[in-house]
Amino acid sequence: MADSGNSKRTILVADDEIANCDLLEGLLGGAGYDVVCVQDGLSALRAVRESRIDLVLLDVMMPGKTGFSACVSLKSQPETRLIPVVMVTGLTGTDDRVHGAMCGADDFLSKPVNKQELLARVQSLLRIKEFTDELENSENVLFSLALTIEAKDHYTEGHCDRLARYSVALGERLKLSEEMKEALRRAGIVHDIGKVTVPEHILLKPGPLTDEEWAVMKQHPVVGERICSPLKSFRMALPGIRHHHEKRDGSGYPDGLKGDDIPLIARILQTVDVYDALTTDRPYRKALPHEKVFSIMREEVRRGWWDGSLLDELESLIRESARHLAGVGANHEA
Repeated sequence: MADSGNSKRTILVADDEIANCDLLEGLLGGAGYDVVCVQDGLSALRAVRESRIDLVLLDVMMPGKTGFSACVSLKSQPETRLIPVVMVTGLTGTDDRVHGAMCGADDFLSKPVNKQELLARVQSLLRIKEFTDELENSENVLFSLALTIEAKDHYTEGHCDRLARYSVALGERLKLSEEMKEALRRAGIVHDIGKVTVPEHILLKPGPLTDEEWAVMKQHPVVGERICSPLKSFRMALPGIRHHHEKRDGSGYPDGLKGDDIPLIARILQTVDVYDALTTDRPYRKALPHEKVFSIMREEVRRGWWDGSLLDELESLIRESARHLAGVGANHEA
């Protein structure tokens, strides 16, 4: 019996043999799915870009871009990497399946395709995609909320995006894992999401905060962690959200952590956070030049606030980026 929701699911079939396409289209269409058929890997990638595709069936041996190559392309792009990919092949060697798995394939089907096996695997992978879609939607809600908070103060416009990008770049420089860099990206965007509970008269106050107002403000990292903790995908980001206002001498908040007890992700975020705050306009001052910013931050390192080794890496990163941009500009002028 066809699933009542199948008509909303579109499956892409890529196979250079018309007979195979017709067979799969008949089996899947009979089960209630919408089916798009193409005959090569490049057409498959084009179809995924131009249409909403929920699952891809890729023949391994196709002219031009093979199924393996198309799979690598799909799994290397953030916007398509969560689409399930099933390799459909007449190859029976273990090495071929290992190669497919290394390319990112989610499952395999052997030719000739068995109808029951085909439908069972498709249904299972689409069920998993439902969960990942829900997760992605939940993340997008958090990102939207974080940007809404940022938008309340035009002086902080773009801060979350810059913090995420700079932190990931610093993570790449430190040769951190892909998982840690993704955690930095997520934490950078939502690090101040807990400010949703801070009243606007405190959040936007141009002058110094009173002790009572500071007590409220200091709770925003705890609230931010609590908001994001239900999502397992934010598990590695949570220490950055909670601890990005700690200082190495223990004078930070909310937990007064000292030294290397402050998680690395938080130390990266706080280094970039301070740099971005000093290099952008604020109600009480204009953006400071880079030399002045690094001078101020080095003095704060001597006070025991920030991680000096991370500041060294950030300064090198900023200087290299500036030299690269200067070189690009000179080439354009030439």
